Amino acid sequence: MNGPQPLRVGVRTLCDVTAREGDLDHRFTPSPSAREGIEGHREIARRRGADYLTEVTLAGEVAGLMVRGRADGYDPEANRLEEIKTHRGDIARLASNQRALHRAQLRSYGALLCAERHLESVELTLVYLEVGSGRETRVSEHATAAALWQELVERCRGYFAWAEREAQYRRDRDAALCELSFPFADFRPGQRHLAEECYKAAATGRVLMAQAPTGIGKTLGTLFPLLKAMPRHGLDRLAYLTMKTPGRRLALEALTRLGAHPKQDGLALRVLELTAREKACEYPGRACHGEACPLAAGFYDRLPAAREAAAERRWLDRESLRELAVEHGVCPYYLGQEMARWSDVVVGDVNHWFDDHALLHGLAREQGWRVGVLVDEAHNMIARARGMYSVALTQRDLGRLKRSAPERLKAPLGRLQRQWQVLVREAGLGEGAGPGRPAVRHLATLPPSLLGSLQALATALAEALGEHPELGAEWQELLFESLAFLRLAERLGDHTLCELTREGRGRARLALHNLIPADFLAPRFAAAHCVVLFSATLGPADYQRDLLGLPKGSVWREVPSPFAANQLEVSIRADISTRLRDREASLDPIVAEIAAQHARRPGHYLAFFSSFAYLEAVFAHFVACHPQIPAWAQEPRMSEAARDTFLSRFTDDGRGVGFAVLGGAFGEGIDLPGERLVGAFVATLGLPPADPINEALRTRLQARYGRGDEYAYRVPGMVKVVQAAGRVIRDPEDSGTVVLMDDRFARNEVRQYLPRWWGEALVRTAGPTGHAPT
Repeated sequence: MNGPQPLRVGVRTLCDVTAREGDLDHRFTPSPSAREGIEGHREIARRRGADYLTEVTLAGEVAGLMVRGRADGYDPEANRLEEIKTHRGDIARLASNQRALHRAQLRSYGALLCAERHLESVELTLVYLEVGSGRETRVSEHATAAALWQELVERCRGYFAWAEREAQYRRDRDAALCELSFPFADFRPGQRHLAEECYKAAATGRVLMAQAPTGIGKTLGTLFPLLKAMPRHGLDRLAYLTMKTPGRRLALEALTRLGAHPKQDGLALRVLELTAREKACEYPGRACHGEACPLAAGFYDRLPAAREAAAERRWLDRESLRELAVEHGVCPYYLGQEMARWSDVVVGDVNHWFDDHALLHGLAREQGWRVGVLVDEAHNMIARARGMYSVALTQRDLGRLKRSAPERLKAPLGRLQRQWQVLVREAGLGEGAGPGRPAVRHLATLPPSLLGSLQALATALAEALGEHPELGAEWQELLFESLAFLRLAERLGDHTLCELTREGRGRARLALHNLIPADFLAPRFAAAHCVVLFSATLGPADYQRDLLGLPKGSVWREVPSPFAANQLEVSIRADISTRLRDREASLDPIVAEIAAQHARRPGHYLAFFSSFAYLEAVFAHFVACHPQIPAWAQEPRMSEAARDTFLSRFTDDGRGVGFAVLGGAFGEGIDLPGERLVGAFVATLGLPPADPINEALRTRLQARYGRGDEYAYRVPGMVKVVQAAGRVIRDPEDSGTVVLMDDRFARNEVRQYLPRWWGEALVRTAGPTGHAPT
């Protein structure tokens, strides 16, 4: 009979836990992306020759642990083992804790290599590759097998107690999850169906697109089945990803209901809420290194105790994490980054898995995790992903920064400005351009000379900020934007539009607009064990598959609605046009429609319009014609407090009309159940403007998928319409009215996007009880 299997640990994890010491040191030197790191490794391999071995798999049992890892490169003839690290800027600025970690990894690989190949000694070399210049820096040492093995044994002994506790915790966690029960006596209508489909996705390792109506409890309906699937289907982690902060709160509330909060003495589960760095920082404005921030000084010396305490506490929302961090004198943001390694459910923004430097995606690749990913309000994913993979640089900002630049940055800024002027001249953007009449060119390629100048500026910025972090946030932001621009420029294709805009002398803007995020997102979907994308307005399925780059075999499911058509009276005013040329003529019938409906059923309503200009025109006309009806309007760039004030007027016993912009803060993500909202008016199809970018998008989508107009205009517009109308019915007991005001809503190609549970909309040309169909 076989004995107990040894505990397993990767070399990188082993060294991360046991080899780091001293200060946290992030002096504005962003590390290369994962793709740049891979390219750097390939470049070193090309330089080494045909006999050079890459990605050398190594494993061995050491002090009760099975240690595994992949060494970057080995030259058998020279008996030289290499660990390759890519970096930016001056290698002398590499933090001491990073150097210690790299050396520990290399020496651990050396011990395993000597044991496996029966070597008495080996040459160990750390290879640092500067991604901007391609320059190598080598740090070599000769080591005996005996010394390396003894060092690895000591390292494993130091890790063993933590590994034993983690293994026992995993067993307890899986046992608890097997016994996990749904927290209510029964599922809501439609919720069981959603849960079953989510469990199947986890069992089969697929992507599920679930269109599920509001009010069925999607958060619990997706979390519960994925938690049940963790022990049965070997999921290591769950990532619950949201578009906005309220989504995180709902996920944490659902996990509390499931018993994950330690105060309930229930489910053994580690839950981590990830927040943005600027929100978690205790000392805003200070640089992240020991000389500037007291929480960075000695961070790695205090981290083990903080990690132990955090693992014991288990519930690590923003407040709990901050409390622990302050107690142990460490940075809460970076404690959260560390605990992402050890938590079972991570709740955070979608960028933590999908953007170019995604933390969770990087950890999953490094650790070999099987991850279940849940994406809430997934109808926003396409727009969010476009933002993640778009970037812009402005000539005016460069000129302004140059005037106050340190001497060492003036020359690289000047060279970039000259290259920019050449680009503007060669693109034929003449002097006639100005505010309100910008000249625009779409470029197929970018000159290598301009990209070279931008790369030189990025290198100079990294070095200057590393030595003088007090330079400030503007220079740091320029560095990040420059690096992002360079990364995306290298991958320029039909998925991205390169646009040069000029509004006058020294006022040019160079932007890379991502149009089709599929090319960037496809590897992220492939890296997850399973993904559930869910929303009340996720369709059409082909639109999501195509633009998100979902893998073959992805499943589409529409969850039956718990609502009935008789709960929502839907009508279409086919005699109203909201096209720009007809806006003035539309004011009277829109105002009359809103007032008549309010008289028929007094209560609270929301009225949605395509722009602030249109909103303001209708609002002014409504107030003038019906001063007896309370009315209030959304304003541009409202603060969070102002938004709360707007929503606070929707009381159970009140009445009036709130005017809002479609697709804005009040078009989705707000909950006004019962009598707080009894109806909505939508005076627009929500179509994006037919500007040069959207027209380029339409052309690209037509070329790739043959559905340009539908994918660029019609679908995004109707998603906004249905989301806004979805504010009316939130609970099975609700009832209300939706009036769609535009003749185009009567067209079959538009009505096909309306929810099926709405039933047949009444098409009319007069007031709420009119019977004149078109």
